[in-house]
Amino acid sequence: MSKVAIVTDSNSGITQKRGKELGIYVLPMPFFIDEKLYFEDITLTQEEFYERLRADSDISTSQPSPANVMELWEKVLGENDQIVCIPMSSGLSSTCSTAMSIAGEYKGRVQVVDNQRISVTQEQSVYDAMHLRDQGMDAAEIKEVLEREKLQASIYITVDTLKYLKKGGRITPAAAAVGTVLNLKPVLQIQGEKLDAFAKARGWKSAKKIMLNAIEKDLNGRFADVKDQMVLGMAYTCTKEEAAGWKQEIMDRFPGYDILEGPLSLSVACHIGPGSMAVTCMKKA
Repeated sequence: MSKVAIVTDSNSGITQKRGKELGIYVLPMPFFIDEKLYFEDITLTQEEFYERLRADSDISTSQPSPANVMELWEKVLGENDQIVCIPMSSGLSSTCSTAMSIAGEYKGRVQVVDNQRISVTQEQSVYDAMHLRDQGMDAAEIKEVLEREKLQASIYITVDTLKYLKKGGRITPAAAAVGTVLNLKPVLQIQGEKLDAFAKARGWKSAKKIMLNAIEKDLNGRFADVKDQMVLGMAYTCTKEEAAGWKQEIMDRFPGYDILEGPLSLSVACHIGPGSMAVTCMKKA
């Protein structure tokens, strides 16, 4: 039986330390901050990132260079027969398409999953891949299952400030000004392809209610047939104390579900800023 390794990127929220504990490999995402290159969880901590974000540093996301990708793959293949690579959603970055192009050089030994997930939904895909591998599947079979079920997930996010959506050109300065005065909290969604608008709320309480209602609708609608196989998730760019309160609200609304939790990936945080909260649901493979 082939020895299959799992590779993901730091957009999954899996840290380098956690990756070692799991026996998987995590490719750090690069960022340019004031024109200097940093790597998530290597030369850039979550705390440092948000300090620079609040200080209005010029921050831009990037994708791992082909050289860095191949360097990691060569290292992993030195100890394994095959790789299942699970990058962030192809709808949010070209990282996936670049990895697929590179994988062509490896004659089937590297299978890149067009997973269309990010943050805790991507993290769940990593756990799914580990489970399928342990059931005896090879890399190609694991890729087939993950891609077949990739859209069995939803993410809803609300933001604390409109500043970063305005900065990224996702809303106009006029809309941001009006929204700030009216205390509007946009609720955003990720349904595989990209970050889209979902609803507008007046204040946090309303925004949270909209997100929880949306998850309930998904569980009882889109995912009704696989409801017993769903996992919930929560992610955040807010404080850990606020995140703990948000997790409790989710648990109170949906008792009996497993909940994955972790900070939102820095690639998303760039566009929505600190103070944000998200809730997700996703099917276990």
